[in-house]
Amino acid sequence: MKLTLMFREYCSLCHKMRDELKPFQDEYGFELEVVDVDENPVLEEKYNELVPVLLAGDEEICHWFLDEDRLKQFLER
Repeated sequence: MKLTLMFREYCSLCHKMRDELKPFQDEYGFELEVVDVDENPVLEEKYNELVPVLLAGDEEICHWFLDEDRLKQFLER
């Protein structure tokens, strides 16, 4: 399983969410792709003020802050 984190290098919330995902990664074994939205104008426009955004494919799991309950619910389906 692969999750995608829409990210900005200068965003403290992005770094926090990435760090908070590590224990879940260890437990559930998913791959985490970190995408810097500033490197792609289409993604920058789409996710601009929402980052960080955690996605599973096109499904948004959460944005701004890690929703641990929603993430667990998604990972345990």
